[in-house]
Amino acid sequence: MKKLLLLIMLFAGFTGKANQIVTGTVTGADDKKPIVGLAVAIKGIPIGTLTDAKGHYKLNIPNGGVTLKFSFVGYQTQEVKVDQRTRIDVIMQPSQTSLNEVVVLAYNAKNKKNAVGSVASLNGRVAGLRVSAQADKSHAYYAPAPIQSSESYKGITDNAFTNAASTPLSTFSVDVDAASYSNVRRFINNGQLPPADAVRIEEMINYFNYNLAGPTDGGPVAIHTELSSAPWNTSHRLLRIGLKAKTIPTNNLPASNLVFLIDVSGSMDSPNKLPLVQSSLKMLVDQLRPQDKVALVVYAGAAGVVLPSTPGDKKETIKNAIDNLSAGGSTAGGEGIKLAYKIAAENFVKTGNNRIILATDGDFNVGASSDDDMEKLIERKRESGVFLSVLGYGMGNYKDSKMETLADKGNGNYAYIDNITEARKTLVTEFGGTLFTVAKDVKLQIEFNPAKVQAYRLLGYENRILNKEDFNNDKKDAGDMGSGHTVTAFYEIVPARIKDDYMVSVDPLKYQKVKESKADLNPSAEMMTIKFRYKEPVSSVSKLSQAIVYDKPVGFNSTSVDFKFASAVAEVGMLLRDSKFKQKASYAHAIAAARAGKGEDTEGYRAEFIRLAESARLLSKSAALAKVNEEE
Repeated sequence: MKKLLLLIMLFAGFTGKANQIVTGTVTGADDKKPIVGLAVAIKGIPIGTLTDAKGHYKLNIPNGGVTLKFSFVGYQTQEVKVDQRTRIDVIMQPSQTSLNEVVVLAYNAKNKKNAVGSVASLNGRVAGLRVSAQADKSHAYYAPAPIQSSESYKGITDNAFTNAASTPLSTFSVDVDAASYSNVRRFINNGQLPPADAVRIEEMINYFNYNLAGPTDGGPVAIHTELSSAPWNTSHRLLRIGLKAKTIPTNNLPASNLVFLIDVSGSMDSPNKLPLVQSSLKMLVDQLRPQDKVALVVYAGAAGVVLPSTPGDKKETIKNAIDNLSAGGSTAGGEGIKLAYKIAAENFVKTGNNRIILATDGDFNVGASSDDDMEKLIERKRESGVFLSVLGYGMGNYKDSKMETLADKGNGNYAYIDNITEARKTLVTEFGGTLFTVAKDVKLQIEFNPAKVQAYRLLGYENRILNKEDFNNDKKDAGDMGSGHTVTAFYEIVPARIKDDYMVSVDPLKYQKVKESKADLNPSAEMMTIKFRYKEPVSSVSKLSQAIVYDKPVGFNSTSVDFKFASAVAEVGMLLRDSKFKQKASYAHAIAAARAGKGEDTEGYRAEFIRLAESARLLSKSAALAKVNEEE
């Protein structure tokens, strides 16, 4: 009863007193740079926020006697009393105790002895944890509770090295989705390494913008290449293929017919789900013009229209409809999607942007709920000219596999929104690329010259691989590119005449005569031809362009800042996946390369990645220690 009274008094004190807004910036004492994703919380009250891409935070707190707690992996936790201040800047001191030095002691009732391991691997798995550090308890890490295992991800098997003589063609669909990176960030910021299948290397790389020139020939997309050595195996080559879509000024974008399809089922009833959805969509509404239209469809146990199609200048009406949403009930996702397509068709804008924006945690459990059912439904509906983009939210029961399927089959984008900063990036900063397609069914086919290439491996894009015949088949669906989008793909190449463990010979064929290619050491000889095929947004016939790559690599230190940074992201991705092809990859090298490739970084996203890589390195050491202790 005393506890209940205390909670009532606390709540009354919080709501009854005048509140104050506290803002500030958090930087690291080691490098004087902003810390992204740092937790700022009110001590003793479950209210807090995270710092944005520039290290800024803003928090609404009760007046009087409040203490703020600042915590982040790799730094000492700080507590600061607010008093009457409205701005508090904090400089975080690096912890003198790394994660692999933190000892967790837990009493194991089964075998009646102490279990020793790391905070990151044991916290939340064992009851009655007592945390201590070997040197100083103030340096101990108190990791957040692990994210529950009911999240689902499609299994990924890393692309292997392919013999260029027997299989000279490599064909795949482009991918501009970036959901994997923000999801990986969420895991690491919560003190955990992500599941391997949550790490899609191509989405991590393509989360970032790269400085590529747009098309100058009147086409929608330009192609660029860059060749160097592979940082994790310097006897291999690393080829970067970069695509840049043309940028259409916002004022010149075609009119939009949007349908917000919002999951308001019971699983969305948490602060990082429906409330974040509402804040995200209201930011998108602020970007709309009078010629744009928005309808709002919701689904829980049943689907319904909350707001009919409304002009974009009626912002107050649209926002009020969004604010009035509340969560509860089971999830009839299939019915909601059908209704959204019906509303979009009724308000279809010819030569305009017709799109459904689905916001959900992906936990469909009533109606057409299997991945196959959803895929077939979306494949039937996309032919109407209405595209489907998916915004994923939440944790614990997050269904990445379903949402990736929906966006892929709906000719749309897939983004994971873990905080309001990510919502701003996706729906404001990258507004045109997220919503307006300039090239659809974009495919790449690379023909390798066996005289120059023994073997090759595409990094990532495992779920985008196409058959070689699909390249010329205009009925085969592929990825789309929006206004201003960039796409990067890496090939790791084993040059001719290099003895390599990845080259395994087979017995000569009995019924086929295969002409053996002799190694061509002439650097001016063609190494490969890149073919690029796409369709205009309203066309059903594809167009073809191509580029030739010569065997003229430059030293890694002479590559562009974008090459260095993107290769660092790929290297970290392989380490997070614990790929059998990681070879000599290391966090130390990836972090150094990312710093060398940071460039101007006006939005702070590259600095954020460097922080994440540093945290992942600490967490990986902790996980390795825990594994050793478990084996002992």
